[in-house]
Amino acid sequence: MIRINNLKKAFGPHQVLNGMDLTIPAGQATGVVGPNGAGKTTLIKTILGLVKSDSGDIYINDTHLNGNYDYRRQIGYMPQQARYPEQMIVSELLNFIEDLRGDEPVYKQDLIKEFNLEPELHKQLRVLSGGNKQKVGATLAMMFNPSILFFDEPTAGLDPRSSFIFKDRIQKEKEAGKTMLITSHIMSELEQLVEHVIFILEGEIKYYGRIDELLKVNRQERLEGAIAKLMEEPAP
Repeated sequence: MIRINNLKKAFGPHQVLNGMDLTIPAGQATGVVGPNGAGKTTLIKTILGLVKSDSGDIYINDTHLNGNYDYRRQIGYMPQQARYPEQMIVSELLNFIEDLRGDEPVYKQDLIKEFNLEPELHKQLRVLSGGNKQKVGATLAMMFNPSILFFDEPTAGLDPRSSFIFKDRIQKEKEAGKTMLITSHIMSELEQLVEHVIFILEGEIKYYGRIDELLKVNRQERLEGAIAKLMEEPAP
């Protein structure tokens, strides 16, 4: 479970997270949507401890995050644009992360095979295409079999085959009872992958619930239309 109470974060005069409250049950797949700058990535990075909040509390499986980062072992994170040491080769990076964690990877070889990464293993990261870097990021996020998964625009740059394989893997992780947060601007993609959605606007949660309920309330057939309608609502 992920529980957030009154989370606030500002960068200078810009309030990015504005007193956010959120509870995501264990085993739930949730999409996070909103316009650019709404606070989606900042929310995820704050949960990961990559950004320090100004105030508020975060709990991961009832553990209060207060400077102890052991909880990160429960989380796999795939950023939108990962930055790797350019001169390192792919296999070295995978081995380095294994050594850093001190854990035995569960799905490393499966993921390498699924994403067709064998031809890339002995290449330097600087020469990889954007899509192949995304595959490396997906492998790093999932290979240790964490109970919580964060994906930030995961299919950006993936070719159709790789995107299909990634979504199939996500379905398997859902069936295994993983807790997942997925940010994406592709609403049709979220309709395939999640049942719940969080809509963030100006650092506040404007909707959190099931996609089918959101469609019903807004009299829309697709998530894209329902989100567009929420964005048109006047500020209170």
